[in-house]
Amino acid sequence: MAEVTKKPVGIMETVLRDAGQSLIATRMPIEEMLPILDTMDQVGYTAVECWGGATFDSCLRFLHEDPWERLRTLKDHFKHTPTQMLLRGQNILGYSHYPDDVVDRFVKKSVDNGIDRIRIFDCLNDLRNLQTAVKATKEAGAHAQIALVYTLGDAYTLEYWENIARQISEMGADSLCIKDMSGLLRPFQAYELVTALKKGAPDLPIDLHTHYTSGQASMTYLKAIEAGADIIDCASNPFAMGTSQPSTDVMVEALRGTPYQPNMDQKLVTKVNDYFQPYREESIESGLLNTKVLGVNTRTMLYQVPGGMLSNMIKQLGEQGKSDKLTEVLEEVPRVRKDLGEPPLVTPSSQIVGTQAVMNVLMGERYKMCTQQTKDLVLGKYGQTIKPMDEAIVEKIIGKENMDKRITCRPADLLEPAMDKFTKEAKEHGAESEEDVLSYASFPQVATDFFKWRQAQKTGVDLSKADTKNGAYPA
Repeated sequence: MAEVTKKPVGIMETVLRDAGQSLIATRMPIEEMLPILDTMDQVGYTAVECWGGATFDSCLRFLHEDPWERLRTLKDHFKHTPTQMLLRGQNILGYSHYPDDVVDRFVKKSVDNGIDRIRIFDCLNDLRNLQTAVKATKEAGAHAQIALVYTLGDAYTLEYWENIARQISEMGADSLCIKDMSGLLRPFQAYELVTALKKGAPDLPIDLHTHYTSGQASMTYLKAIEAGADIIDCASNPFAMGTSQPSTDVMVEALRGTPYQPNMDQKLVTKVNDYFQPYREESIESGLLNTKVLGVNTRTMLYQVPGGMLSNMIKQLGEQGKSDKLTEVLEEVPRVRKDLGEPPLVTPSSQIVGTQAVMNVLMGERYKMCTQQTKDLVLGKYGQTIKPMDEAIVEKIIGKENMDKRITCRPADLLEPAMDKFTKEAKEHGAESEEDVLSYASFPQVATDFFKWRQAQKTGVDLSKADTKNGAYPA
């Protein structure tokens, strides 16, 4: 090995967010995290990802937790380690675009409540959809990391990646992340990709995020590090591998004695592993952690289907009694993706493409029936795809009469401010703070149900059953 200048690699720990989202559907309650947080704060992670993504919805919908209270609690313990969240750009944490005023307030309140770093991405890599969130993050005094969604396709050349990295640098990002949500990035391609990104944005630290789904992630990390990657995303060993990230302690050991050795306390890394091991076993016994997601599936490289998208398609087919059609649907996915401009397959574009592929197969005719989300994507309501869409397919989806209604501007430019509207509605449904209003704006019905549950805990009255109109409450 040629002599290399010492350059310790940073590790961003995902066990409190993406690892749990990937393996146990984001069902880890805050009570399970609390006893180990102070130890984690001493490990030496570059950051700990602990919020955003699906955590917000899961807290409200399944765990009866206020996500904002969870964030404040986490920050109380992470006094030395930056807290990080995942934000879907103009979509915030949802599946469609929000007006700029809502994005502004959500970002500001996230930072106010304890977030130090925000990883911001757009499902189409349309940088226009990141501008508001990046600006708001910087104004709030937090670290703005722009994530590029990695995917394969004719349009995604090294020149494309180099140019978009240059644009990200010009936007004022503090760092750049490669978001490989499906585990598609091969080791030697990772070396080329990081080299191209460093050429386009030489001053930006590069963070590589991938999943072990195809079995290549650890090798991919090593080659990326050799090319100059500054940070890698890893998960505590009990919740690593499979559809999650490579193991934190494995990567620390692999880099031991090299110029890249992380500045981390390995004894504390082991202590974190030991803490989560019993919870892993409990999760397997309860069925929360299905051992199928711990394996390796190289078909990911063929169909480019993330784990969450695959499970969603299996569920859709099962509900129709058509589970035997899975292979046909998987083969249809890349065709739909090509028709629709080769978007990366990540939330929400993965759900759009996956659901449309299922419908095409089940209907026996391609695009005979289309979801509203497919129509919105074609109309440009999610932004601009990297390649033009097939015009004949577009016409079949939205109709000849709507061909001139496609938008080319930044989609949010067409949206009216909405914070006042959300504030009024949310207060009518039990919101008690601006954070509650933002919860309602993100998931109206789920937040409303949570507000009712919260009130019931305070008063002993279940408002979902109470006759509030007549003031009569059941005992």
